[in-house]
Amino acid sequence: MASHEVDNAELGSASARGTPGSEAGPDERNTSVYQPIDGSPDYQKAKLQVLGAIQILNAAMILALGVFLGSLQHPYHLQKHFFFFTFYTGYPIWGAVFFCSSGTLSVVAGIKPTRTWIQNSFGMNIASATIALVGIAFLSLNLAVNIQLLRSCQFSESPDLCNYMGSISNGMVSLLLILTSLELCVTVSTVAMWCNANCCNSREEISSPPNSV
Repeated sequence: MASHEVDNAELGSASARGTPGSEAGPDERNTSVYQPIDGSPDYQKAKLQVLGAIQILNAAMILALGVFLGSLQHPYHLQKHFFFFTFYTGYPIWGAVFFCSSGTLSVVAGIKPTRTWIQNSFGMNIASATIALVGIAFLSLNLAVNIQLLRSCQFSESPDLCNYMGSISNGMVSLLLILTSLELCVTVSTVAMWCNANCCNSREEISSPPNSV
């Protein structure tokens, strides 16, 4: 009888240890769908770095074109200064500063995707998108006025110089408009990528069931 009772006790303890839910395995302990920022996929980090590099390159080209456009105003008559309206607004300088800053933060956020760097990159890209919209408005206005000034060049004192400078100004402003439009597309793409990632994480956190203990 004693041996029979010992066997029953051992069977009871073994069944207690094997009862489901009594001890969570390694897969059950980590059932949260939410992944930390450092665990983001590598392709998203690489994509963010590429977008940041494009912004930095855009900023350098916009600054160079702005400086070249400003240097053209000296050999020209001051009464036609509206050819250089974009330069007088200072957009090639402060626009390039904003674009370079947002690109640098995007690259850093791709290398070190911590919450602080991501928030800084997100905010700076929104600011750069706003600056790009302002720059597109300035450049479009500059092109519209240049077309009107080119028509009146035949009545100026030196029509050849007027046409020459007006054509160069139109070319520079057109390049700045293309680069600014590209910058707007890049900043919007970066912001959309962050919004999509955050929305997906929020939905997964809401839809995931609570951990069972």
